[in-house]
Order: sequence, then C-alpha cells, then structure tokens
Amino acid sequence: MTSGPDNKTSTGTSVDKKNLPGTLPPLLANALGSGPVPLDVHTLGRTLVLAPHPDDESLGCGGTLALLRRAGLAVHVVFVSDGTLSHPNSATYPAARLRDLREAEALEALRELGVSEWETTFLRLPDRHVPGVGLPGFAEAASRLLVVLNAFAPTSVLVPFERDPHPGVEQRTLEYLIWLWELGRPDDMPRPGERIAFSVDINPVLAEKKRAIAAHRSQVTRLIDDDEASSITERLDDVYAERPFEFDTGLAALQALAIDEDW
Repeated sequence: MTSGPDNKTSTGTSVDKKNLPGTLPPLLANALGSGPVPLDVHTLGRTLVLAPHPDDESLGCGGTLALLRRAGLAVHVVFVSDGTLSHPNSATYPAARLRDLREAEALEALRELGVSEWETTFLRLPDRHVPGVGLPGFAEAASRLLVVLNAFAPTSVLVPFERDPHPGVEQRTLEYLIWLWELGRPDDMPRPGERIAFSVDINPVLAEKKRAIAAHRSQVTRLIDDDEASSITERLDDVYAERPFEFDTGLAALQALAIDEDW
C-alpha cells in the first residue's frame, strides 16, 4: 500500500497486531458466511494483475502469482500509480528517486515470485491522483491499459477488492484483498450475497511470498528514515513478518479472493 497516516482504521480503532487471524476476522467471516471455496490456479489461465502501487502485488496476491508461474501459466503485472506518496516529505528520496527505487523493488519482488521484468508494466500515474472516469487524463490512462490488455489477452484479471481500504473483452475478474483484513470497516465488507469468495492455498510458496514482501524495503523497513509520514506497510511490518495471515494455520494459510457472482 502506498501510504497511510498511522496504524489505525479509518474509524480510529488501533490495529491489534497480535490479533492476526488463524481464522477469518469476524467482520469478514460474517460477510463471507461459510467461508471461501478452494480455487485451483490452473483454472485462471493467462492472468493479468492490476496493482495500485508497488508492493500491493506481493501483499495481496503474491502467493497466487508464484503458484501461477510454478504451473507454467503466463502472467503480467501492471502497476497503476508511481507510489511516490509513501514518503511525501522525504528530502533524501524525492519523488523521482523514490519512484525508481519502488520500481526496482517491485522487479526484485516479482523475480522472487517467478515473474520477469518483461512481464511487468509501470503506468506511472500520479499516486493518489489516478484520474477517474470523466476526469482529465482518464482517457489516455485507459487507452494505455487497453494496449496492455489487448497485447497480453488474459483469461483472468485480478484487481483489488472494490472497497479495500486503499488510497489511491471477455475475462473473468477476481478481486484480491490487501488491507481488508486489518483495516476494513464494517461498511467495507462484502454485502450478503454480493460476492462468492474463493481461496488459493499458498502453503507451497509461502517462502517466495515472504521474500517478495521483504524486497519492498522502502515500505517494510526504515530505509527512508527522514519522513514520519511513512507507509502503513512499514507500520504493520511485524504483522507480516511474524504472523501474516497467509502463513498461519487453517484459513490463515489461504489467500482469499472475492469475485462477482456472475463469474
């Protein structure tokens, strides 16, 4: 994730770093009912991942990416924004330098997951100012993305969950969770009957995912130490290092994906 003010939810509740679920968090469990349905990554085929910022691909679906590559399936990762507002006040890492650093970290992380730089696109749209529909710059940004989609011709597209608490053709579209686990409010959760939840067992690639997350050093360490407005990723680093939800037992060792019921 690119940035965040502190380790609190948007309702002001402090994040309990010890309360990392061996089961789904209560709010999410209630929304999903009986729990996710296991998903075999082979059914995804050629898969394109849209990541709002560098590190979201590792946090949200790094295990899935690693499994897809182990299965010999084609993948392509598109980073939408430049991620330069993770440390907006850093003098040692002004925007251009931070952008280059985060892109290098992303490529290193993807190598850990088996994805090459040739399978990666950086759109470099301005962090937190990605143009929305009808706004200046939207048509150009959409056109650039369409070029990638047409060239890669994915069978499946993975995007962040539509209400994931995050600033910032015929394909199956799946939504991956980034911060819904730790920072989601009740009204962020899937509505009853709104989603079918799927899970991908990433136990075989936990080590790769951990290394991929660790590759984003500007986000998970104090590499940039002259900006107190540091990223949520860094502030929750011990969450992922000690008990990341995908690396625990039961559902905690599963990577959750939600997709539209019409899929």
